Formats: sequence, structure tokens, C-alpha cells
Amino acid sequence: MDEIDVAGLVERLGSDEDAVRKMAAFRLQSNIGDPSFVDAFISEGGLPKLRFLTLRATGNTLAYSLTSLSRLLDVDKGWDHLNQDVVERVVELVVTHPLVNILRGAMAILGAIVAHQHSSTGPDQPSAFGFRALKPAIAIYPQFLEMLVSRLSSADHALCANALQLINALMRDATSNSGETEWPKLIKKLQELGVIKAVYTLMRSTALQDLAHPLLEFQALTKVLLRKWRDITVDLHKPEHRRALKGIHLASNPEKSSGSLDDGEDSKDKKHNPEKWRRLGFETETPSWEFEETGYLGMMDLTDYVRKHEDMFQRLLLEQSNSPPRTRCPVARASLAVTSILYDLFEVDKSDLDDAKSYRALETRSSYDKIFKPLILQWSRLHLAGLQAFFRLWKATGAEREDFLKLVDLVRVLLEAVIAGAKREKNIQEVEDEMQEYDLERLRQLQMELFELTYEDTWGQHLRQVRDELNQEALQFMKEQRIRCLLQGAWFSGNSAQATDGDQVNQQDQKTPSVSSFRYAKLSNNRRFLHYADFDFKGDQDPGLDSLQEKLDLGLVSSVASNISTTTPPSTGSSSSTVQPQSTTKITIHGYHSSSSTKHTRNPSKSTTASKSTNNRKQETPLLVLHPSTHSQASEWLDGLLMLLGQQPLTSETKKLTQLVSDYGLKIRLLNVRFDEQGIEGEGQVPEVPSREGLDEEYWYDMGGA
Repeated sequence: MDEIDVAGLVERLGSDEDAVRKMAAFRLQSNIGDPSFVDAFISEGGLPKLRFLTLRATGNTLAYSLTSLSRLLDVDKGWDHLNQDVVERVVELVVTHPLVNILRGAMAILGAIVAHQHSSTGPDQPSAFGFRALKPAIAIYPQFLEMLVSRLSSADHALCANALQLINALMRDATSNSGETEWPKLIKKLQELGVIKAVYTLMRSTALQDLAHPLLEFQALTKVLLRKWRDITVDLHKPEHRRALKGIHLASNPEKSSGSLDDGEDSKDKKHNPEKWRRLGFETETPSWEFEETGYLGMMDLTDYVRKHEDMFQRLLLEQSNSPPRTRCPVARASLAVTSILYDLFEVDKSDLDDAKSYRALETRSSYDKIFKPLILQWSRLHLAGLQAFFRLWKATGAEREDFLKLVDLVRVLLEAVIAGAKREKNIQEVEDEMQEYDLERLRQLQMELFELTYEDTWGQHLRQVRDELNQEALQFMKEQRIRCLLQGAWFSGNSAQATDGDQVNQQDQKTPSVSSFRYAKLSNNRRFLHYADFDFKGDQDPGLDSLQEKLDLGLVSSVASNISTTTPPSTGSSSSTVQPQSTTKITIHGYHSSSSTKHTRNPSKSTTASKSTNNRKQETPLLVLHPSTHSQASEWLDGLLMLLGQQPLTSETKKLTQLVSDYGLKIRLLNVRFDEQGIEGEGQVPEVPSREGLDEEYWYDMGGA
């Protein structure tokens, strides 16, 4: 400061030469942020000259003066020289002046005035600070707000930032210091001028980094407005609340609806419809208390939907008038539910302290998508999209009145999936389309996943224990199912009767006619022997164990190998499909031969004992080769043999079915559903399985698409 001649600078500000004043004003704006310089500047009488330049200067001199005054106000100095003439002059500049460098300083000064909380005023000062200080000047220049909003579209990011900061200051002052009937007027005026559309565009643009702080403040103020509307209690003694509710009723076309419902009644009865409000979807005939949770915000959303989509509203009510009361979708309650979901989804009750944490996070650009939620500015369109999704899901699920809360949970999952997962650049139209295209099956699956995650967070350790138990139960269940497939028996391709390259079979195998086209195999009832035989053709009935001349002692089996793919091919229906005569899939059963040809022994108990004593001295060889005709049959027999031998299943089909059984068991336990609780006549009775009479092999039970 020692290098600056403050007295000389102040003197040059009052010079008659414009060039001298301009240079002095330029130097002033560079030093006015220093508190020690400000004190010296004020003591030298610089404030009156700065005010004079603000009122009378033009061009760059005016721009430097405005910038200096705004910086002076930022250090909380010079308020006693800020009179109504200055306010009016600055408002005039915002409305009429085209130069960007002048507009920046003018808007910064107005922003400081609106945000200033000083209460005492002098005789020449504005009557009050805040928005009230601007009202006399705005009365002279009524296009001020319009021009202010238009500056948000400027290519100059600094001007956009200053304009948005001024708008933020106006909104914050109005919501904090104005009466209940005053601040909604300003907010409505700004919305009509397009401030929401302009800020929404900025928040999704690449200019976000330069405007991050004012944009985040606007987002926080939007939450403040939503909270204030929610906190306003719906009171039918208030004219605007009564008019809004009456407008909803009149928009429903009550005369036409009453006529369709009450044909033959006189006009007096129609005027006093006992279901006047229940017909619109309210729970009772006293609708005001139903807005208790959402407040006036819920009424605004419902009124906005009815006003903008009156034809859709009337058509929906007319369609439902011909349906039983229990199946009608409660439109009003659905609207209030969507409002409540959006309120929770955007964390509108989030405190200012949390918003302050967001300011610190602005230092990293990667956090922008997490902090900025431009979709909150499209509240009305999101509410409409959510409400339409509610109607669509109500119809798709065939819901009834008692299912309302279930539908609310389903819509909540939908909105969370689409909105919470949306990136900052995502357009509102894309969000609306995604909501419309989200099918019920996909939504149900997502709901169950979230349901499991919720329980995982709450009951993690216990849930893991239950899941482990269910996995073991499911594995045991699939083991029994696969073994029963072996007990039932199956036909295999005739390739099974032919030795392939590298296969070694004993003498009795070589006696098998190579011209045989089919092989039938079946597990014995004691599960110790695998009986089989080769046939030239398939008979009308499957052969019994007595007609199967060959049998394999499973005590001799050491391993089971196969060339079955680990991935599941496209489903071909039932495992009993027509057999393909030349199958490339094969299951090879390996084991140890004994000297007495125990593979085909007629004394199973002796052969088993002998095999155990000679296994270590015999070389492992193929004992039997089976060629399954389908992937399902291959999965059944390969995994059935492995599990019979105490080994783990290998095929993806068995693993998928095991996981399916385990998942269903877990869901049933979470939901605490038992078949003997509801929907079954006679407690404790097993549900009746439908008969297969009249069906062919193309019909089978499909377990969840497995």
C-alpha cells in the first residue's frame, strides 16, 4: 500500500479529463479488495467520487467504477453511500446496457444489495435491503426480471454466473423475508420467464465448471422451495387452496361421470354425489387431511397434472367408472404417492450443512455427476411420467384397492432405477421414455434384488447362514432329482454300442452287435447297478430291468467323463425329445476290470468286494459309453452319475437349477410365505398338481425359464 498514492488516486477520480478518470478507476478496481487500502480510500473522501462515477460515467470508466463498488460492498464497506439513485441507475444499466463488462459489475452490485442483511437505514439510503430495495426501481423498469433471466443464455460465463447469483439472492431473500403470499409470486414470475429451462440447460452443459457454485446454490434453493411448499398445510379456509381443489373436481367432468353412474336419478342427486371425492381417487370424502404428508406440494402436483392433461384425466375416470370399485386405480392417492417418492428420492430434506459439503466436493470435476441433479428442475414432468407409470403398472398387474401400497413400492423401485441412475447429461425425454419402456418382469426382478440387498445389509450374517443352508438343501434336492432320472431310465443313441478310437472294451462288449441303433440304460432300485441293453428299434414301452441283460457294478466305477459343453445351448424343450440317431455328445464311465469280469457279474455283492481289492492293481479303462440325444439328457445323466458317486455336478444346467431352487427358497423365507397359509383350501394340504391328460410331450413344467 506504501507504493500507492491513495490521496492522488482519489483526486484523479474527480478529474475533468476522462482519460485520467478512467486510469484512476482502473487502478482502483485492482486495489479495492485490500482492507487497509479501503480504510485509506474512505478517509480520503473517495466514496462520494466513486458514487458520482457510478451515476454519471460511461464506457470503460463506468465498468471499472461498477467493479470497484461491487468489491467495496464485498468487504462490507460503503453501504452508507448507497442510496436509491444508485440502485435505480444500476437497474437501468441491467435493462438497457448491452456491454458485458458493465453488466457484470451492475449485477454484482445488485446481488450484494439483495443479500445484505443490514437493518438500519439512513435518510438517503434504500428503504430496505433485500428484494424490497429493488422494487421502486423495478417499478420504473418492469422488464428487469425478463432481461435478467435472458442473461443466463449469454456466451460469457462470468455474466451468466453473476446473473444467476443475483437470481439466487432474489429467491433466497423472498423465501426468507417475504410473507406467505409474496414469495410464490416472485417464484412464479421467474418460472414463467424461463429460469428453470435456462438453468437446466446450463447444468447439463460443458460450462458447468465455470458456473458450479451458483448452479449448486440454485439446486439447493429449489429444495428449499419444495420444502416450503410441502410444509404449507392444505387448509380449505384459504381461498387459493379451496379453488385448487374445486378445479380438480370440475376438471373431472362430474356431470358426465354422474350421468354414466346414476342414470335415472334427478339433477339434485347428481349435484350431491356421495362419492364426489372418492371417485377422483381420494380415500374419504374429506380430502384435505390426505395432503398431510405432501402438504401444498402434493396439491400443486395433482392440480398441475389435471390442468395440463385434462382429457387424459377425464378419460381415465370414465374408463374406471365401468369397472368394479375395488379394481379402480385411485388417481389422487397415486399422484400424492409419486410426489412423496420424488421428495424422498431427491433428498429434499437434506440440510444446508450437507450442501456445504457439496461445495467442497466441487474441487474435483469427477464429482459433478454425483452432486448435480438437473432432473430435480423437471419436477413436473417427472411427476407426470411417474404417475403414468403408476397407471400402466396398475393395469399390467391387475391390481386391486388393497394392493395400493405394493404398487407404490413398485413405482418407487422404478423411479429409483431410472432417475437415481441417470447421468447429468441425460435428457428428460430419455428419462420419460425409459420409464415407459420398463417392463413389469424386469421391474419385479430388480425389486427382488433390492429386497435381498436390504436384508443383506440388515441381517448380513444370519442371511449368509440361511443362504448356505439353502444351497446345501438345493444341492441335495438336485441330487435326488438327477438320480431319479437315472432310476426312470432313458434311451441313448446307437453310437453307444460302437467302440471309438482309443476305447478299450472287454470281450463281452465286443460281442455286442454293432448294427444296434439304440441303447437303453436304467439304474437299479438299490442304486448299486446300472442296467443296460442294446436294441435295433425302440418299443412302445420302455423295457424293464428284467429285460436288460447287461449291468455295470457302480462299485467298480472310478470316474465319469464327458465332452458336454459347460455352457447351456438354446433350450430344445423336454428332455424326452426325439432321439437323434448320430449324437456327438458322449458320457464315458471309467473303472477297473476284475479277472472274473465283474462288470457283468451275476453276483453283485461278490463283485463289489473283489473290485475293491483289485482296484489298485488294475488299469483304469472305459466300462461303458452313452451317447445322450439332448443337452438336457446329458446334464441329467452326467451329473446324476457324478452325484451318485459323491462328486459335484459339472453342467451349467444343473448349477442353474440348483441356484434357482436356492433363490426361491431364500425369497420364500424372506417373505415368510407357506403354501398352507393362504390360497389353499384345507390347511396343511399340498397343492394339487395339474393332470397331463390330453397333453403330449411338448408340454412340460418350466421352472422360472430354466
